[in-house]
Amino acid sequence: MTNGDRDPLSETAEGPAAKAGFYAELTARNAGVVPGADQWALRTATVLVAGCGSIGGAAVEPLTRLGLQKFVLADPGTYELNNLNRQSATVADLDRNKASLAGDRVRAINPHASVEVFTEGVTPQTVEKLTASCQVIIDGVDVTTPEGWRAKLLLHRHAVRRRLPLITGWDMAGTQYVRCYDYRHVREPFAGAIGPHDADRHDMWELLRRAVPLRHVPTDMLAEIRANHARTDYSFPQVAYTAMAFGVISSHMVVRLLAGQRVRPEVRLDVHQKTRPLGEQWRTRARWPVELGALLPELLRLARRAGA
Repeated sequence: MTNGDRDPLSETAEGPAAKAGFYAELTARNAGVVPGADQWALRTATVLVAGCGSIGGAAVEPLTRLGLQKFVLADPGTYELNNLNRQSATVADLDRNKASLAGDRVRAINPHASVEVFTEGVTPQTVEKLTASCQVIIDGVDVTTPEGWRAKLLLHRHAVRRRLPLITGWDMAGTQYVRCYDYRHVREPFAGAIGPHDADRHDMWELLRRAVPLRHVPTDMLAEIRANHARTDYSFPQVAYTAMAFGVISSHMVVRLLAGQRVRPEVRLDVHQKTRPLGEQWRTRARWPVELGALLPELLRLARRAGA
C-alpha cells in the first residue's frame, strides 16, 4: 500500500474510535450544508420506514448517506419484476422481502448502522414495537389494497398517540405530493380527512379523494384516472423519477424535523411541468379544468356513494 492510501476495511473495524472515525469520514462532505447539530441529530435518532418499496425505499438510501444510523424497516411485500422500473432492486432481488433488502442496503453503506427489520409489516401485533423507539415516521405503506389502507390508518393512529411527525407521499404521474402530518400538533389521523373505519367503508378511489386534495392532482393524472377508473385490474402508473423525488424531499424533511425545525405540511413537485417549455406548461394548465370537468360526474358519484 502506498503512502496516502487507506484500507477501507480498517475503517469498518469494531470499537468506538473506529466507528467514530468511519462516521466522520462518511459524513465529511455534508459539512457546510448539514449543520453540526443537525448531523448529531441524524447520528443519534431512529427513523421508522413503513413500506420499503416505491417511496419508502426511495428514502432509505439518502437518509443513510446523510448519516442516519438507526432504522426500523417494515414491509411484508417481496420484489416483483414490475417493481424494478422505480424501486431499488435488481433481478437478483426478485422474491426477496423489501424491508430485508433495504436493511442490507443500509449496512452496505454503513456497516455500523443499527437496523431492525419487520417482515410482517405494520400489523396490530407489530405497530407498538415499530413506533416505540422512533422520532420520525416515513409512511410508504401501499394504498392499492384494503389491507394496505388498514395498515396505513393503524400506523397514523399510533403516530397520533405517540405524537410523532409522519411523512407520506403520493405518486401521480410526474408529480410527487409529499405530506407531513406533524402529529405533535395535528391530533387526528390524516388531519380528520379519513376516519378510523373508512378503510372498511370506502373503496380505494374514495380514500384517495379524501387523502389527496384535488388541486394537487396534475392534468395528466386526471386524464389517466378518467380513462381507467372503472377497470378492476387497474394499477397506478409509477415511474422512477417521481418515486426518487420523494426520497429527495422527505430526507431533507427528516433532517429538519430531527433538528427541531418546522417543515411545510405540503410539498408538491411536478417534474413534467418543471421540464416542459413555457408554452406547453400553459397549455397543460389550460387542460386541467377540462379534464376535471370530464371527471366530475364520476367524482360526484363517488361522493354520493360515500355520503359526502
